[in-house]
Amino acid sequence: MALPLLPGFSRRRNIGGENFHRSQICGYSNNVRRLFEDKPGIGGELLPGQTLKITSSVFPEAAGSSPPSWIAFDKQVLCFDAYFEEEVPEKHQELYRIRHCKIYFYLEDDTIQVTEPVVKDSGINQGTILRRGLVPLPPPHEDQFHTMYHFNINTEITLYGRKYKIIDCDLYTKNFLRKIGIRLNPPASRPDDPYTTERQKRYLESTNPFHPYERFDTLKQFLEFDGQVLGFSCVWNDPELKLSDPRELVLRYYLSDDTIDIREILPPNSGRDVVPFFLKRDKLPKNAPTAPYHPGTITNYTLLNVLGKPERNKGYYIRDVLQTGAVRQEFYKDSDLKIGAVINVWGRQILLCDCDEFTKEHYRKKYGIVDFTPIEYKTPPPPKPEKIIPPYNGFGSEEDSLSSCKGVVVQAPHKDYRQFLVKDRFGMDSFILRYAAKLITDIAVDKDRKFIISYFLSDDTISVFEYAERNSGIAGGKFLERSRIKKPGQELFKSEPSEYYQAQDLFVGARVCFHGHNFLLVDADEYTFNYMEKNANEFPMADICAVFNKLKSMTESCAKEIRKTFPITDPEHTNVIGYDTFRNWIVSVASGRFSEHEIMTLGRHYGIRDDSQTDLLLLLSMAQEKLKKNAFENFEQLITVFLYNDREKCGLLPNETCRTILKSFKLPLPDDLLETLLARFEDNQKQVDYKKFVHALNWRENQVRPFVEEKEQPKREDIWNQLPRSPPVTGIKYPPLLDDLFGKEE
Repeated sequence: MALPLLPGFSRRRNIGGENFHRSQICGYSNNVRRLFEDKPGIGGELLPGQTLKITSSVFPEAAGSSPPSWIAFDKQVLCFDAYFEEEVPEKHQELYRIRHCKIYFYLEDDTIQVTEPVVKDSGINQGTILRRGLVPLPPPHEDQFHTMYHFNINTEITLYGRKYKIIDCDLYTKNFLRKIGIRLNPPASRPDDPYTTERQKRYLESTNPFHPYERFDTLKQFLEFDGQVLGFSCVWNDPELKLSDPRELVLRYYLSDDTIDIREILPPNSGRDVVPFFLKRDKLPKNAPTAPYHPGTITNYTLLNVLGKPERNKGYYIRDVLQTGAVRQEFYKDSDLKIGAVINVWGRQILLCDCDEFTKEHYRKKYGIVDFTPIEYKTPPPPKPEKIIPPYNGFGSEEDSLSSCKGVVVQAPHKDYRQFLVKDRFGMDSFILRYAAKLITDIAVDKDRKFIISYFLSDDTISVFEYAERNSGIAGGKFLERSRIKKPGQELFKSEPSEYYQAQDLFVGARVCFHGHNFLLVDADEYTFNYMEKNANEFPMADICAVFNKLKSMTESCAKEIRKTFPITDPEHTNVIGYDTFRNWIVSVASGRFSEHEIMTLGRHYGIRDDSQTDLLLLLSMAQEKLKKNAFENFEQLITVFLYNDREKCGLLPNETCRTILKSFKLPLPDDLLETLLARFEDNQKQVDYKKFVHALNWRENQVRPFVEEKEQPKREDIWNQLPRSPPVTGIKYPPLLDDLFGKEE
C-alpha cells in the first residue's frame, strides 16, 4: 500500500536513507549536487566493501513538479522527548543514571541532533550529545540512514550504539507523523533518576538547620499595594473637653506595610496648636498598654546568653528557636477597620464614621461589604439668620447702595460681562433694536413729535432720540440719555431691587413710560424684526407658531364664514389681498386681543414683499473704484487660488471659503460691501460662482462706469425716523393662510 504524500514532498526520496535517481551517476541527489558519492568502480563493478544499492524507489513517482526537500521542508523539525541509561561502574552509590534528552530530526536533509538540557551543578558535560548529521542504521543495514519513518513514541532507537527510549513528542511532530500515515503509540512515563531522587531527599533532610533562619519578606506586599491608602473620617470624644464637639480626625491605613497614621482637622479659631500628626505612621497594636514597652522588649529574634560574660567581657549567645518569653503583639489590619468600629489608639477610643470612595471599593471587592452608611457625628449648624436689606435711601443708584450693605469695603456693582461679550456689536450685527415711537398725549403740539427708541442688548440700556421737525419750534436731538429705565408704578424707597425694562417689553404696539413720558411704539427696522424672529423663544410677539395657534383658536368656530370672506375681497381671483384688508380682518376677529406686532408677524410670514435691493451695478462700481485706487490687479492669482481650492472643479465654492481666500489677498474692500457682493453671487446652497465674481471685480477687463441712480425723492413724513424701513408687504397670500388654519378644502 502506497503511503500518502505531503504537499511539496516527492516520492523520489528513498525511504532507506539516501536519495537515488538517474542523476546519481553524475553525483546528484534530489536535484542537488552532493559533496561525495559512493560511485562504483570501472565498468560499474563494485569496489571492495560496497554493496548493491537500490536505484529506484518502491513508490511511484508523484505527478507534477516536485520542489527539492530543502525548500519544501525548510525550517521544519521534528522534536522527540527521550532518555537513555548510562552505566556508572565506578560508584557503589549508583549503578546507572537516567539522562533525559531531546532528539531533533531535520526534515530538509534527514539529519539528526541530540541535546541534553543543562542541569546546574550536575558535574556532567551536558549540552549537545550528538551533532547534527546523517545517522546510519545499526548493522546489518549500516548502508542506510534513519528517516522519519523510524521514529515513533514509546519505542527505542539506536544512534551510534546508544539506545534512546522515546517517550513523547511535541504537537507539531504528532500532527506531521499522523499525516504521513504513522500510527502513534501512547506516550510513556518519564522515569526519574534514582540517585538524584535519593540525593534530593538527603539534601532536604540535611538542610534543615538547627537554628532556622526566620525571614520576614514584605517585598511582595509592598510591590502589590504601594501607593494604595484607605482613608477614614473618625472622631474622638476628648474627656477633658466635655462642652465642645468631638475632635475630628482623618485615619489613613497604608496597605503596603499595614501602618496607620492619624491627622487632626482643626476648626478655625480652635485655640489648639497645629501639629503634623495626631499619630505618627507606624503599626498600631490592638491591645496597647497604657505605658509603652522598654526599648528592646519587642524584637524579631530572641537571644539566650549561654555562658554569661567570661573574660574580656565577651558573651556567647544563641538564638531561641522556641521564642521563650517573647512579647507577641497583634496589630490592626484592614479587616478590623469598618464604619462604626471603635479602635484603641494608645488608650484613646476613636470611632470610624465614614470613608472615601477608594476605601469603599476595596472593601466591596475584598470583603463583599456593601453597606457604607456614614455615622452623623456633627451637630447640624444653626440656620443662617436672614439678612435684612435696608430700603433704598435715594443716594446714588440702587446697585451702589446695595453694595454698601454687603460689606465694610464698598465695591462697585458687578456688570454682566458675559452678556456684554455675547451681544456686543460684531460685524454686521449691531445688537441694537430700534423702534419708531410717538408720544401719547392730548397736547396737539406733542402729538406730531417723532422719536427713535434704541434698546442696546449688550447692557439692557435705552436711549431716545427725537427727530428735528423743521419749523415746529422744538429742537430735536438727544431726548433721553442712554441708561437703564425703571418700570413705572414701583415704590422708590424699598428693599427689593427695582424692575427695569427688558427687550421683551418693547414691540410694535407696546405702550411704555420713560420717566413720566408715555410712548407708543409704531414701527421697527428690518434688523429688529429679523432678530426677534430668529430668537422667537425670547420674543413671543415674533413667534409665528404661537401667534398662529392664537389665531387658530379664535377662528375655529367660524371657518366657513372666513373662507367666504376672502374671495369677496379678491374679485379678480389673484389669491392676494392687501395688507390693510388683512389687518382690518385680524382686528375684527381678535377684538383687540392681537397686538400690532403680532399682526405684522403674520403679515411678514404670509405676505409678498417688494424688496428694493441695492443695484448690483452700483455695488460693483463702488468695489472697482476701491480696487482701482489701491492698484489691486492680482486677479489671475486670485483665480488660481480659487481653482486650487475647488477640488470638484465645479466652479462653485462655499461663501466662507471665498471670504477666507479674499481676506488672504488683503482685498481693499469694506467687510459689509464684500459680504453683500458675495451674497449676490451665491445660489440657494450658499455656493458662490467665483469665476463670475472675480470677472465682475476685474476693473481692467470688465470696467463698470460709476453712475448715480435717480430715484423719486421720498416725502418728508416717510423718512422722518431716519431708519432703514422694513420691506413693505404689498399683499397677503390668503390660500396658504386658510389651509394652515382650517386644512385644505376638498
